[in-house]
Amino acid sequence: MTTPRIFTLEEAEATLPLVRRIAGDLSAEFDGWRIAVGEYEVLAAAATSEGGESAELREARERVSEHARRVSALLQELDALGCVFKGFEEGLVDFYTLRDDRLVFLCWRLGEPRISHWHEVDAGVAGRRPVDDRILTETTR
Repeated sequence: MTTPRIFTLEEAEATLPLVRRIAGDLSAEFDGWRIAVGEYEVLAAAATSEGGESAELREARERVSEHARRVSALLQELDALGCVFKGFEEGLVDFYTLRDDRLVFLCWRLGEPRISHWHEVDAGVAGRRPVDDRILTETTR
């Protein structure tokens, strides 16, 4: 496992315009993927083994694969930034930070104007607490 990027609150906030775009694109692509999977399943259920894969079924499968490729690429973009994507439904993105020299996550949700919460690494979104003055504000570089 690689050492995670540690963000100050200011650094995490500075990435939000890009993170917001990626998370929005991820949400849309994931919705598209779910729709494409549903369409594929309907077509596959009606297909017969004797008839082989029809052009329509093949196109549906390719749409599923294309959405999956785009989702994967967007997840890789977030990973390259040092962010941890936590959920398609809410567009949750976490940023490693320190609070009292302990590793925690700054937590942002799609639609929120700024990063205003943090949670323990093992607590998840249910453990969100408001950002306070004990969150890392400065790094030594």
